[in-house]
Amino acid sequence: RTMPIARPTGRIPDAAWTSGIREMTEPWKGALGCLGVAVFFAMTIGIISWQALEQPPEEWVLRGRAGGMLWDRRRGTLLLRTLPTGRPLVAIAVGGVPASEPPPPRDRCWQDGGEFCYEWEEEAELRVSLESHPAPGTECYSVRWTPLHPNVMLKDCFSMANVSWYGGVSLRAQRWPLNSAESPVQPFVSGDLNKNPAGYGPVLERYFLGSTGVTVTVAPDVPLVLSMESHQHFCLGSTGDPLQYVLCSSPDVVAAHRHVGSQLAGPARALPDMALLGSPLWRYDSTEGSATKIKRGLRSLARRLKRHKLQEGVLALGERGTATLVAADHKPTEWRKRHGAPHAWDPTLIHPLRLSITLSPYTSIAAPLFLRSLWDGEAGYWLSLQPRSGACLIPLLTTWRGQLCARLNVTNEVALSWFLARAQHLRHVFGASYVIFEGAEGNAFLEQAVSPPAELASDRYAEMLAVALVTLGNATVISAGARSSHLPLFVQMSPLHSDWSHAGLKGLIPSALHYSLLGYNFFIPDTVGGSLTGDKPGDPELYVRWLQIVTFLPVMAFSTPPWVCCDDWVLNVTRQCIQRHRDFVVPLILKYSEEWLRSGYPIFRPAWWLSPMDPTAFTIEDEFLIGDEVLVAPITEKGQTWRDIYLPGEGHQWLDTNSARVFDGGTILRNYSASLGEVPVFVK
Repeated sequence: RTMPIARPTGRIPDAAWTSGIREMTEPWKGALGCLGVAVFFAMTIGIISWQALEQPPEEWVLRGRAGGMLWDRRRGTLLLRTLPTGRPLVAIAVGGVPASEPPPPRDRCWQDGGEFCYEWEEEAELRVSLESHPAPGTECYSVRWTPLHPNVMLKDCFSMANVSWYGGVSLRAQRWPLNSAESPVQPFVSGDLNKNPAGYGPVLERYFLGSTGVTVTVAPDVPLVLSMESHQHFCLGSTGDPLQYVLCSSPDVVAAHRHVGSQLAGPARALPDMALLGSPLWRYDSTEGSATKIKRGLRSLARRLKRHKLQEGVLALGERGTATLVAADHKPTEWRKRHGAPHAWDPTLIHPLRLSITLSPYTSIAAPLFLRSLWDGEAGYWLSLQPRSGACLIPLLTTWRGQLCARLNVTNEVALSWFLARAQHLRHVFGASYVIFEGAEGNAFLEQAVSPPAELASDRYAEMLAVALVTLGNATVISAGARSSHLPLFVQMSPLHSDWSHAGLKGLIPSALHYSLLGYNFFIPDTVGGSLTGDKPGDPELYVRWLQIVTFLPVMAFSTPPWVCCDDWVLNVTRQCIQRHRDFVVPLILKYSEEWLRSGYPIFRPAWWLSPMDPTAFTIEDEFLIGDEVLVAPITEKGQTWRDIYLPGEGHQWLDTNSARVFDGGTILRNYSASLGEVPVFVK
């Protein structure tokens, strides 16, 4: 029979729906599953693409007036750029935290746009804040990393790509700029390059200057380590302690140094005894022999200098010779009468030459002075290991000049007063015009992997000793510099090899520029020909080229007299150079030392000082300026009698003192001829 037509009810009968699905599921089940997976992946890719399009790889985290800091999420890098041009100044690769995790668009400590902070969970916290402006056109940012557990190694690496870097540390083979230097990770502490050639030298400051007009200044209380990878980056680091520095940007490299670097030591600057500038220093290093033999050697050297018309200057007696004369002076009067030994020193032996003596804060453990201090219960006079409660002080022993020694405890006021009184007494006894203090550099605790006391962390030893030596007057020479460039002291440069390398002759100008940039303008270069050699310098060409450079530096020092290494022609050149130094160079240094007192600007300046926007000037390491008016461009290659010379300062003109020709600044003189008897010098 005929079935009635069913009315639509809006509901499919259960039996029909169930059987239909059952029939459809079997052939289409796999296809529907694949379709679902495809839709899921398509949505995921779409979200990622949207995020990539909506969120740029570089994100502003802090803006100032002239520039700002960005975060590069691809490389985990902080970027400093100018505004509004966006010119890159420096890239800082962040170490110690997950680089792939970027700070969010909004941070937790935004305060009127002047601060940014972000916390990497269980790793470290970053805080960047705008600082007050040190000068118009200069903008500074305080960067502080705080570790959230003690094992975090914080490390910020400053790129050398398109940036030349200066300042920081002195090295065995000094470079200008630092970009080609190489150094493993090690504490940022001055050191003795003779003991550790791979370490850092005696003059350093926590200040780096970039050719883009950026400066990096690290807080003095930060336990800092430094590493350098040639032409890649230099890295500042700290383990378990906060890493804090100030990053500043200026219109150019000269403005940056004027506004920041020149003010590191503050406005209270003082000059050392400027009479030393015109006095050649003749070193007499007696490694062995009696006091009588040393006096005979000094008298003989003085007579030879007079005979060769070089009688003006200072005879510098080394530490061992000084100690020998001191020991002889302490012999009882009866003993000297019995042995026919006169007083240890008679100043008329070397007249009209003057004498300098050499001391150090080290004492041999076999010396009566050290043994007597222990016997008298004065072990606190020497740096000591921290004792357990109730235990006696144990002097911290180290090596100095091949001997096992103890080192003066400069934190002990009684010990320091005794040391200074002894130095003053010896200076008076020997009628010495100058006292040279060696061994100021280094941290004896860190050298032996012992944590130093807080008051002697980092380079506090050298700093405290320098401050104390000022009480002896301004006729004092010290072997190290750390936060002491404002003091009236001469600084002795590190010894150099007797060769043409950057550890020898080629390192002279980079070292001079490094010292002067950090404020240590009154330095004594290593002796002519170099002092790190087993034999006396025997290369007349090296001797003359070395002599030509130091003629234009503060003090001319000799350990090998010209008549020992060379012929009469070199002896005559030596007389001429000493005269030129006295008549031409010393007045220039005196003039610009007055400017240094007022402004803190370096006396010995790189070529970029007059061409701060010319990339060619950033890498010139074999020329230097005295002030703004004299350019010295010596020969530093063996056998060469020509060179290219960069004349800085577009718009200026330079007079060649050899030919009286005039050349435009901002140009390069190609194949300039300079015989062995000539040094290229130009006056602006």
